[in-house]
Amino acid sequence: MTDDTTAGKPERFTFDFDPRFAPLLSVLGIRPDTAGVLVGPGTLRVRFGPWVTETPLANVSGVETTGPYSPFRAIGVHVSLADRGLTFATSARKGLCVRFHEPIRGGEPLGLLRHPGLTVTVADPAGLAEKLSRRL
Repeated sequence: MTDDTTAGKPERFTFDFDPRFAPLLSVLGIRPDTAGVLVGPGTLRVRFGPWVTETPLANVSGVETTGPYSPFRAIGVHVSLADRGLTFATSARKGLCVRFHEPIRGGEPLGLLRHPGLTVTVADPAGLAEKLSRRL
């Protein structure tokens, strides 16, 4: 049996854009055509406008559906002061927190700060969770 997370074309998960925040996000370069999560082959790649992070699927240690969030604390790019977790958010409804064995780069251009988790507000968090959980 072939594991579809490591073979073939990557599966794309789109972000759930709240129309109230889309104009502000667009100014930052974050639009439906510049934001998405790609899974496979063997890689998790997240693009959020000018921010990009990529890690092997084997680095994913767990996933958890989270939300809802406060819009003023979630929309855009945020780094948690409590745990250094990174958030890419286009909506306050719900998202998926992806945890990693080895922290990833992505919150700042030099890659000096590493993130143990990444929360993304994709339109289908359950689908992304299922796809990533097949690798655990």
